Amino acid sequence: MRLGKNTIRICTIIALFVLATSVNASELKYQENASEIIMNSLKSQPKTSFLRKLYTQLFFVPAWIHEKGLSSAGKDIFAHIKNDATLDKTGKLYQDTLLLENKVEEVYGNNSTITQKIDLEFKISQLYEAYTNYAYLGSINWGAFNARISNLMVNDVSTEWVLHRPSADAATMLENAALGGSLAKELKKAIPSKYKYKALRKKLIKYRAIKEAGGWEHIVIHGTLKAGKKANGVHALRERLRATGDYVPCGKSLEGIKYDACLQKAVKTFQSRNGLPPDGEVGPSTLKILNKTVDERITTILLNLDRIKWLKKRNAKRHIIINIPDFMLYFEEDGKLIKSIRTVVGKAKNPTPIFSNTVKTIVLNPYWNLPQSIIQKEMIPKLIRNPNAMKRRNIEIRDGWGANAKKVNPRSVNWADYMYSKDVPFRFAQLPGPRNALGKIKFLFPNKFAVYMHDTPAKKLFKKRKRAFSHGCIRLQKPRELLKTFASFNTNIDYAKSKTILKGKKKTFYSLEQSVPVDVIYLTSWIGYDGKLQFRNDIYGYDKMQLKSFRKW
Repeated sequence: MRLGKNTIRICTIIALFVLATSVNASELKYQENASEIIMNSLKSQPKTSFLRKLYTQLFFVPAWIHEKGLSSAGKDIFAHIKNDATLDKTGKLYQDTLLLENKVEEVYGNNSTITQKIDLEFKISQLYEAYTNYAYLGSINWGAFNARISNLMVNDVSTEWVLHRPSADAATMLENAALGGSLAKELKKAIPSKYKYKALRKKLIKYRAIKEAGGWEHIVIHGTLKAGKKANGVHALRERLRATGDYVPCGKSLEGIKYDACLQKAVKTFQSRNGLPPDGEVGPSTLKILNKTVDERITTILLNLDRIKWLKKRNAKRHIIINIPDFMLYFEEDGKLIKSIRTVVGKAKNPTPIFSNTVKTIVLNPYWNLPQSIIQKEMIPKLIRNPNAMKRRNIEIRDGWGANAKKVNPRSVNWADYMYSKDVPFRFAQLPGPRNALGKIKFLFPNKFAVYMHDTPAKKLFKKRKRAFSHGCIRLQKPRELLKTFASFNTNIDYAKSKTILKGKKKTFYSLEQSVPVDVIYLTSWIGYDGKLQFRNDIYGYDKMQLKSFRKW
């Protein structure tokens, strides 16, 4: 007798099951019958459905239900969900878990039929799908968000958020557990570790506990609270900061209504964690952030945990991270911070895209080749008003991009013809020099957005707290320090010689022997290198966009 393909699969997985677990003949018979029911039940389901894909991978063997009770995987999934302190205990996912666990007791307490048990099997699989989606894929509707970004182009705003799908696979985790592994270990192993995800997860648990304890009181302070002043709102301020760990009692503090040095120190810590000037004064800006509710903070943490899940996983020795809302570049080596540099990023009308690539080339004394968007929006209107406008900016115009392209006399062109043209057949290039928009150094990581890191002559902008002023590229406050860092592990870069080259105007390329991955990210909450929870303003409005279709569990 020839066995069908599906029958062979069933026999194979059951044989493996028998080897992995000690079962009697009755249980084995139950497994065979259950597999047949599962296979027949799923025939009508689309091939793309979770249940059909899951049980096809499991060779249609039940994962959660045995003849007389739950499997070890079944016990693991219920215990894991109930012990997940990040879950909202009043939410549907957690409550569904409790209801389904009661259903298990009912089914096995009433001597139910195998069909009823398989129905329970499917319900647990659906619970498993919901939980793994929550834990490993998150709640952001990326399709809806990307549609909203695309709609921005109507208002002449163009950007992108490049995604890297999480590697956790629900079906494979369960398959490994079915073949003698542990689902509890599989679920734990799949928790992301990048970008201090686990530490941020612990903060979420802490904030959930604060919420369960009643949250914190709204603070009312009139005017600006300065050191030594007394105010009725000081008590609420102290308790607010005590809840989040910013306030640590001092021996000299009487904890009255006087704004003493101990409380002022706590305010400075809070201000630093929230991207505010740490001046220790409680004015309108600081008070506004202090009075964000614990629910708002939990939502922000959840949102950023889910963003981290979709960031690129890195295993390189060195790593550059540019966090747009933080306006900072961080250079890591072996996971430790070795350099931090202030940045200027794209303004709201020209947002810096979220993407990943690798720094491969450094250019000294670069030319700035103006993109067509800037030529049309900014330079052509200037040329229409004044044909000599480019000369004042040290920008030369050529009739093409080839090495032999000729210089163009701006007076010989009717620039109005190109205001709205799809193609501008001229190259605009700003010559190397102190007024070059790229400054003296450019760091290239090839990408379709034509975005890179570079120096800038506009040094005053780095003194500002909110630094969103560029057309999308990333300006660096201390590009020479970054160059020096690259030179420390690239033997073909002589830093001393580079400094001499930078005194002149000769364009010079360095191809890196050891390139470095760079990730441009967008986190409004994360764990800093000092272990403290950080929050920043949503400068591009991405938090609001993503929360419009944020799934609640």
